[in-house]
Amino acid sequence: MQGRLHLPGVRDDYRLRLEQVVLSATRALGNAVESQEVALLHGVLVHAFAARAEDARYGAGQLARGSQRAPTLEDCEDGWQRVEEIVCTAEEAAAAAAGYARRLDTARARALARRAEVAAIAARKIVLERNRAYTFHADPGFSFGEGWYLAAAALFAGLSIQIRPGAAQELPARRFLGDAGLDGSLRPYRSRPASPKHLTHIIAAAFRADALKAQRTLRAAFLGNEPPSAPLKSWVAGKVGGKPGAKVLLWVRRGDHDAQRNTGFAELRQLSELVLHAGLTPIFFGDNVPLELVPPGAVNLTLCWKEPLFQGPEMRRAQLHLFEELRCRHGLVGQIGVTTAGMDGPALMGLPTLYLTQERNLRLGKWVGAVPGYQEVVREPDYLDIIRTTLHQWLLGE
Repeated sequence: MQGRLHLPGVRDDYRLRLEQVVLSATRALGNAVESQEVALLHGVLVHAFAARAEDARYGAGQLARGSQRAPTLEDCEDGWQRVEEIVCTAEEAAAAAAGYARRLDTARARALARRAEVAAIAARKIVLERNRAYTFHADPGFSFGEGWYLAAAALFAGLSIQIRPGAAQELPARRFLGDAGLDGSLRPYRSRPASPKHLTHIIAAAFRADALKAQRTLRAAFLGNEPPSAPLKSWVAGKVGGKPGAKVLLWVRRGDHDAQRNTGFAELRQLSELVLHAGLTPIFFGDNVPLELVPPGAVNLTLCWKEPLFQGPEMRRAQLHLFEELRCRHGLVGQIGVTTAGMDGPALMGLPTLYLTQERNLRLGKWVGAVPGYQEVVREPDYLDIIRTTLHQWLLGE
């Protein structure tokens, strides 16, 4: 039976049979009078409770893994509450097995009770060792923008944060978190962190409660009290200072992860034409783009994040200061792009945003109507008309 428990439906049937054995044996024990019959039933119950404890340990482990990956924090907490209940079942079963083993006082019964005890201890360990921290990824292979998610959610909800020791950008990540006032949130790195899926929901809840307060909190933490550095101001002025007028960021995404979300160059050409026809200047930003797609008069800042200015110890704050400098002194009025997390740092700090998607996004859709200026545009037949109208509104400052 043990070898087949992983098959569909087998474990549920096994649990039902265990329950029936416990009920039947307990009922029979109440009516038993002969010592031999009592001993037999005690033996059955030791076996059954030991099996129940081991099954509960298995169930707690499976549910713990699923709960840790739940899409929302509420679902995660609900799942872990159920894990706690299953762990209590394991402990109760182990206590019952120990009681019947003492009455039998045989080596076999003691061995079964010990197995139940070991299972209960292992089950409790699952709860005690739950990792409540979220990983702040400091490796270039992970999305840079998701660090802004985590820092924002930690500021709003007091989350714990961990960073993998030795990651390529560990020191800049620690610097950013320290500057944001999140030093006290850091925890030692452990396996099985909490799911980043929770973060957008936490951020949405904070903005829905008080959007102005949430935005002020993030701006103060992410930008600090100091203005952008003189080298950054000079760099930005050198790139866009000779192009007056309102501007729009056009994000370019080219990556192996979720490649279906990458920027389509045909669409990018359409977007740049819409921006130009609206009387705005497009600023291409993000991953590399063929030079022939950058029209005369546009600004090409793709791959600028690889510049030394944005790769030093203050790399994260420097990137946010870049967007802020563009907005405050060089006419940046909004941004358009695919669902790349890089857009979301400036979006959370107030830059009007249109994110393009093939279908409604369950994670980021929570921000629509909560984060000011954050708009989802599904690629339906009229989506370019929506963009055209929004660009006109941005130009007029609406």
